[in-house]
Amino acid sequence: MRSSLATILVALASLQTAISAPHRPTGPRYLNDLAQDNGKLWFGTAADIPGTAEQTDKDYLRILTNPKNFGEITPANMMKFMYTEPQQNAFNYTGGDYVLSLAEKNGMRVRCHNLVWTSQISDWVTSGTWTAATLTAVMKNHIYNLVTHWGNRCYSWDVVNEALNSDGTFSSSIWYDTIGPEYIFLAFQFAQEAVKKTGKDIKLYYNDYGIENPGTKTTAAYNLVKELQARKIQIDGVGLESHFKVGSTPSVAAQVAAKKGFLDLGVDVAITELDVRFVAAPYYTAAGEATQAQNYYDSVASCMQVGRRCRGITVWDFDDKYSWVPSAFAGQGGADIYNETLQRKPAYYAIAEAITGVPCTVC
Repeated sequence: MRSSLATILVALASLQTAISAPHRPTGPRYLNDLAQDNGKLWFGTAADIPGTAEQTDKDYLRILTNPKNFGEITPANMMKFMYTEPQQNAFNYTGGDYVLSLAEKNGMRVRCHNLVWTSQISDWVTSGTWTAATLTAVMKNHIYNLVTHWGNRCYSWDVVNEALNSDGTFSSSIWYDTIGPEYIFLAFQFAQEAVKKTGKDIKLYYNDYGIENPGTKTTAAYNLVKELQARKIQIDGVGLESHFKVGSTPSVAAQVAAKKGFLDLGVDVAITELDVRFVAAPYYTAAGEATQAQNYYDSVASCMQVGRRCRGITVWDFDDKYSWVPSAFAGQGGADIYNETLQRKPAYYAIAEAITGVPCTVC
């Protein structure tokens, strides 16, 4: 009798757990497998390695290096100017080599990021006294060295990163303030020349945020593409970063319209830095995570709806433990698709449903 009662109690407890647990779809588990099965080259992630706790976190690395989860890695920092050319004409390829070797070992592509940006530039550049000619030579030397050194180990390069303000004007930087807007076109010209020297197929991208829906900045990005094309300078694609806030993500229709605007110019697009952050705690309520799931669903759905030339989706790291958000935006967080203990959040399952084109069941 006691045995039967115990059995009943266990069954009731299991039933209660099932009722109270959040819904999780029981379909396919792996996002990169799903993405590639549905016409994308990858579902990828940024990773801030080497030199951080990520590099020694076995559980993190187990997820990162499973090609079923991710088919692409973007180095979050290690290919930026301050790390690759810390002293003039003294190049350090160690960090980038680490990322490339890790990706190659696991059959993943790498979007190499980035050649020219307004931030994370070596002190010797920002503190130097330059003319347009001398700084242009610095930029050319940097681009030539990185592109030719890594060759087609890079699927693509973000040649110029975040060159536009929200009103469509050019951002202030050592490059713009010294060379003028011509630095953008020169950077792509030098990248094109360097690619030609390698004899390899390496895609060249412009990458920015705030161009995920129609507007002034997006129009300015269209015009950049048009000008490069008018000068017969190689540009293969545009990266739409897609850093969003929960509840403030552009609609599917708006994101589709922005992507189609680039596609109509004959260039590819990719979602390159997707995350959706809470602007204040708590980060893990059922209602909040459902909204976040919808935002992720809409963003990924926009890439699926415009077709194969939205080449892939990359999240800007995949777990809240190592997210860049808390250090960049005080009090904000919970932006990624895994929580701090590497458990999948509803957003993960929403992405899977967006990739396969079924309605969101966790939104």
